[in-house]
Amino acid sequence: MQPTDPEAGPPDAVLAAAIAGGDAVAFERLVTRYSGRVLAMALRMLDDRAEAEDVVQDVFLTVWHRVGELAEPGALRAWMFQIARRHCLIVLRRRRTRRTVPVDALPEHRAVVAGGAVPDPQRAAELGAGVGALGRALAGLPSGQRDVWLLAEVDGLSSGEIGRRVGAGEQAVRGRLSRARSQLADLMRAWR
Repeated sequence: MQPTDPEAGPPDAVLAAAIAGGDAVAFERLVTRYSGRVLAMALRMLDDRAEAEDVVQDVFLTVWHRVGELAEPGALRAWMFQIARRHCLIVLRRRRTRRTVPVDALPEHRAVVAGGAVPDPQRAAELGAGVGALGRALAGLPSGQRDVWLLAEVDGLSSGEIGRRVGAGEQAVRGRLSRARSQLADLMRAWR
Protein backbone atom coordinates (compact mmCIF):
# COMPACT_ATOMS: atom_id res chain seq x y z
CA MET A 1 0.00 0.00 0.00
CA GLN A 2 1.38 3.42 -0.98
CA PRO A 3 1.51 6.08 1.76
CA THR A 4 -0.82 8.98 1.10
CA ASP A 5 0.65 12.34 0.22
CA PRO A 6 0.00 14.78 3.10
CA GLU A 7 -0.16 17.60 0.51
CA ALA A 8 -2.98 15.84 -1.38
CA GLY A 9 -6.42 17.25 -0.92
CA PRO A 10 -7.71 20.79 -0.86
CA PRO A 11 -5.26 23.71 -0.90
CA ASP A 12 -4.46 25.48 2.35
CA ALA A 13 -6.69 28.44 1.46
CA VAL A 14 -9.72 26.15 1.09
CA LEU A 15 -8.92 24.42 4.38
CA ALA A 16 -8.51 27.79 6.11
CA ALA A 17 -11.94 28.94 4.93
CA ALA A 18 -13.54 25.66 5.98
CA ILE A 19 -11.87 25.71 9.41
CA ALA A 20 -13.00 29.32 9.92
CA GLY A 21 -16.53 28.00 9.38
CA GLY A 22 -16.04 25.34 12.06
CA ASP A 23 -15.31 22.35 9.78
CA ALA A 24 -13.63 19.76 12.03
CA VAL A 25 -12.78 17.45 9.09
CA ALA A 26 -10.86 20.26 7.37
CA PHE A 27 -9.06 20.95 10.63
CA GLU A 28 -8.12 17.27 10.93
CA ARG A 29 -6.72 17.35 7.38
CA LEU A 30 -4.65 20.40 8.25
CA VAL A 31 -3.30 18.75 11.40
CA THR A 32 -2.41 15.62 9.41
CA ARG A 33 -0.73 17.72 6.73
CA TYR A 34 1.42 19.91 8.99
CA SER A 35 1.76 18.46 12.50
CA GLY A 36 4.93 16.52 11.64
CA ARG A 37 6.60 19.58 10.14
CA VAL A 38 5.63 21.84 13.01
CA LEU A 39 6.90 19.23 15.48
CA ALA A 40 10.20 18.92 13.59
CA MET A 41 10.71 22.68 13.68
CA ALA A 42 9.86 22.88 17.39
CA LEU A 43 12.17 19.94 18.19
CA ARG A 44 15.05 21.63 16.43
CA MET A 45 14.47 24.91 18.22
CA LEU A 46 13.80 23.45 21.67
CA ASP A 47 15.59 20.08 21.67
CA ASP A 48 12.92 18.78 24.05
CA ARG A 49 10.16 16.50 22.77
CA ALA A 50 7.60 17.27 25.49
CA GLU A 51 7.95 21.03 25.05
CA ALA A 52 7.86 20.64 21.25
CA GLU A 53 4.64 18.60 21.46
CA ASP A 54 3.12 21.30 23.67
CA VAL A 55 4.05 23.90 21.05
CA VAL A 56 2.35 21.83 18.34
CA GLN A 57 -0.83 21.69 20.41
CA ASP A 58 -0.69 25.44 21.04
CA VAL A 59 -0.19 26.12 17.32
CA PHE A 60 -3.21 24.10 16.25
CA LEU A 61 -5.39 25.50 19.05
CA THR A 62 -4.49 28.97 17.83
CA VAL A 63 -5.29 27.98 14.25
CA TRP A 64 -8.67 26.57 15.27
CA HIS A 65 -9.62 29.70 17.20
CA ARG A 66 -8.06 32.43 15.03
CA VAL A 67 -7.87 31.22 11.42
CA GLY A 68 -10.85 33.44 10.57
CA GLU A 69 -8.67 36.49 11.35
CA LEU A 70 -6.12 35.48 8.69
CA ALA A 71 -6.15 38.18 5.98
CA GLU A 72 -4.69 35.91 3.27
CA PRO A 73 -5.90 32.30 3.66
CA GLY A 74 -3.24 31.12 1.17
CA ALA A 75 -0.59 32.15 3.72
CA LEU A 76 -1.89 29.62 6.25
CA ARG A 77 1.33 27.55 6.28
CA ALA A 78 3.59 30.56 6.83
CA TRP A 79 1.24 31.86 9.53
CA MET A 80 1.32 28.52 11.38
CA PHE A 81 5.11 28.45 11.36
CA GLN A 82 5.20 32.03 12.65
CA ILE A 83 2.96 30.95 15.51
CA ALA A 84 5.21 27.93 16.17
CA ARG A 85 8.34 30.09 16.15
CA ARG A 86 6.72 32.58 18.54
CA HIS A 87 5.69 29.80 20.95
CA CYS A 88 9.19 28.27 20.81
CA LEU A 89 10.73 31.64 21.62
CA ILE A 90 8.38 31.97 24.59
CA VAL A 91 9.51 28.55 25.84
CA LEU A 92 13.17 29.49 25.37
CA ARG A 93 12.65 32.78 27.26
CA ARG A 94 10.91 30.91 30.05
CA ARG A 95 13.87 28.53 30.29
CA ARG A 96 16.27 31.43 30.77
CA THR A 97 14.34 32.65 33.79
CA ARG A 98 14.52 29.25 35.51
CA ARG A 99 17.24 28.70 38.08
CA THR A 100 17.78 25.04 37.16
CA VAL A 101 20.41 23.66 34.80
CA PRO A 102 19.01 21.23 32.18
CA VAL A 103 20.53 17.76 32.10
CA ASP A 104 22.16 16.99 28.75
CA ALA A 105 20.54 13.71 27.72
CA LEU A 106 20.57 11.95 24.38
CA PRO A 107 17.06 12.55 22.98
CA GLU A 108 15.11 9.56 21.76
CA HIS A 109 14.94 10.86 18.16
CA ARG A 110 18.70 10.57 17.59
CA ALA A 111 20.51 7.63 16.03
CA VAL A 112 17.49 5.34 15.87
CA VAL A 113 16.69 3.35 12.75
CA ALA A 114 13.24 2.48 11.45
CA GLY A 115 12.98 -0.73 13.49
CA GLY A 116 13.80 1.13 16.69
CA ALA A 117 17.16 -0.61 17.21
CA VAL A 118 20.57 1.01 17.12
CA PRO A 119 22.68 -1.12 14.75
CA ASP A 120 26.12 -0.02 15.96
CA PRO A 121 26.55 1.50 19.43
CA GLN A 122 29.75 3.33 18.48
CA ARG A 123 28.12 4.84 15.37
CA ALA A 124 25.06 5.77 17.43
CA ALA A 125 27.29 7.51 19.96
CA GLU A 126 29.10 9.37 17.18
CA LEU A 127 25.83 10.42 15.58
CA GLY A 128 24.46 11.55 18.93
CA ALA A 129 27.62 13.52 19.66
CA GLY A 130 27.52 15.10 16.20
CA VAL A 131 23.89 16.10 16.58
CA GLY A 132 24.66 17.46 20.03
CA ALA A 133 27.56 19.48 18.61
CA LEU A 134 25.29 20.86 15.89
CA GLY A 135 22.68 21.76 18.51
CA ARG A 136 25.28 23.62 20.57
CA ALA A 137 26.63 25.34 17.44
CA LEU A 138 23.10 26.42 16.49
CA ALA A 139 22.46 27.66 20.04
CA GLY A 140 25.60 29.81 19.73
CA LEU A 141 24.33 31.60 16.62
CA PRO A 142 22.47 34.90 16.94
CA SER A 143 18.75 34.13 16.98
CA GLY A 144 18.12 35.82 13.61
CA GLN A 145 20.73 33.66 11.90
CA ARG A 146 19.59 30.48 13.68
CA ASP A 147 15.94 31.06 12.75
CA VAL A 148 16.77 31.70 9.10
CA TRP A 149 19.05 28.63 8.93
CA LEU A 150 16.38 26.37 10.46
CA LEU A 151 13.69 27.67 8.13
CA ALA A 152 15.92 27.18 5.08
CA GLU A 153 17.67 23.92 5.92
CA VAL A 154 15.02 22.13 7.96
CA ASP A 155 11.77 23.42 6.53
CA GLY A 156 13.09 24.01 3.01
CA LEU A 157 11.57 27.47 2.65
CA SER A 158 12.68 29.94 0.00
CA SER A 159 14.30 33.27 0.87
CA GLY A 160 11.03 35.04 0.08
CA GLU A 161 8.99 32.78 2.37
CA ILE A 162 11.56 33.14 5.14
CA GLY A 163 11.58 36.91 4.71
CA ARG A 164 7.80 37.09 5.10
CA ARG A 165 7.95 34.85 8.15
CA VAL A 166 10.70 36.73 10.00
CA GLY A 167 9.83 40.21 8.73
CA ALA A 168 12.96 40.82 6.67
CA GLY A 169 13.79 41.37 3.01
CA GLU A 170 15.13 38.58 0.81
CA GLN A 171 18.58 40.21 0.68
CA ALA A 172 18.74 40.34 4.49
CA VAL A 173 17.64 36.70 4.68
CA ARG A 174 20.35 35.65 2.21
CA GLY A 175 22.95 37.55 4.25
CA ARG A 176 21.88 35.98 7.54
CA LEU A 177 21.79 32.54 5.95
CA SER A 178 25.27 32.99 4.48
CA ARG A 179 26.71 34.12 7.83
CA ALA A 180 24.97 31.25 9.65
CA ARG A 181 26.31 28.67 7.20
CA SER A 182 29.80 30.11 7.43
CA GLN A 183 29.81 30.09 11.24
CA LEU A 184 28.37 26.58 11.39
CA ALA A 185 30.98 25.34 8.91
CA ASP A 186 33.72 26.74 11.15
CA LEU A 187 32.18 25.36 14.34
CA MET A 188 31.52 21.92 12.84
CA ARG A 189 34.91 21.56 11.08
CA ALA A 190 35.98 18.83 13.53
CA TRP A 191 32.97 16.71 12.52
CA ARG A 192 33.83 16.47 8.82
